[in-house]
Amino acid sequence: MRARNGTPPPREVPAQRRTLTVLVFSQVLSGAGLAAGITVGALLAEEMLGSTGLAGVPSALFTAGAALGAVAIGRICQRWGRRPGLALGYGVGALGSLGVVAATTIGNVPLLFLALLVYGAGTSTNLMARYAGADLASPARRGRAVSTVLFATTLGAVVGPNLVTVTGELAHGWGIPRLAGPFLLAVVAFGSAAIVLACLLRPDPLRLARALAEDAPAPGADSGTAEAADRPDRRGLVTGTTVMVLTQLVMIAIMTMTPVHMSAHGHSTQAAGLVIALHVGAMFLPSPLTGLLVDRVGRLWVAAASALTLLAAGILAAVAPPHSIPVLATALVLLGLGWNFGLISGTAMVTDALPPDRRASTQGLVDVGIAISGAAGGMSSGLVVMLGGYPVLALAGGILALAIVPVLALTARPARTTPALADATERAGHKEQGCAS
Repeated sequence: MRARNGTPPPREVPAQRRTLTVLVFSQVLSGAGLAAGITVGALLAEEMLGSTGLAGVPSALFTAGAALGAVAIGRICQRWGRRPGLALGYGVGALGSLGVVAATTIGNVPLLFLALLVYGAGTSTNLMARYAGADLASPARRGRAVSTVLFATTLGAVVGPNLVTVTGELAHGWGIPRLAGPFLLAVVAFGSAAIVLACLLRPDPLRLARALAEDAPAPGADSGTAEAADRPDRRGLVTGTTVMVLTQLVMIAIMTMTPVHMSAHGHSTQAAGLVIALHVGAMFLPSPLTGLLVDRVGRLWVAAASALTLLAAGILAAVAPPHSIPVLATALVLLGLGWNFGLISGTAMVTDALPPDRRASTQGLVDVGIAISGAAGGMSSGLVVMLGGYPVLALAGGILALAIVPVLALTARPARTTPALADATERAGHKEQGCAS
């Protein structure tokens, strides 16, 4: 009989290299679009709305848009494959970026809010592309496959914030507000990524992974084993989701208000762009090392490191002198690194836990949770800073990240770190031995 064990063969299939190459190219392009909202979103809202307390609204809106986008993209990928889902997501993100430019030009706040919501689809696509990198990867290399896709985002995401002044001057020359400049870059970045994926992501990695899972022989496997392999590993799914949700909430909350905090203490937009560029670099640049650690050391250990790193980031940001750019930059680098640890380890857990025929739609729902947590962090961050100050926000975020540790401790005790879907046959053998004894 044919077994559906939820994993590709031990050797990487030839199409995996081409898949990663195309994804890397598209991520380099889309990274610049991702950085636009991070760098100037809060400043744009503060300028148009005239309130620091509402500066977190853009972050909340485009992360809420990311939640809606994740659901839609997940369903499209589930039905038609990764290529149409990811290409459409980036196309919609480009449309939203263009809407932000139009809204700021005519000073229309409702249109700005709507455009930021649509722009969120592009940001969700950028993150969901990591799942495409893992579709054809064997469990032993899954962390590295995810990290390769995330690492590719580094170039665009780091260069983007440093082009704030250049794109701002370009926008001003065209009669557009300077803060809308990065969104002009996002139009080009997301649009180019959509074209690359639509034309080059062939064969579709998810559809091929399903075919391989259906055709993979599993000698000696009984029907109970096959059925177990077809079921999601709920424990791994919940743990991976929790790790990513908490790291996203903490990262978005602190990151969103850092440019506002710096602006309030006399720092220029260019200085804030530099700090955010270092932060975004730390979000993606360490990915190859993180992926190796996830595969070699284990998912749970790297997730625990995420919690401790975010705690250190929150404490350092809270005690940093407001006029010290190096200390703030160090705190934001730690913030990005902690997020990177959490995202890659959590993504590996979630992918391990899902068979290919249920993978895309469930991953979309997982990213909905991530986006909602980011929206909550972005929306609340401005209010917390207005009521208690930036140090209170940073310290509270660091402490909240520690909630990851007891979740991991509870997971580690009853469950093996080896994914249930990857070793269903082995577990069935242990069960038979136990019955015989």
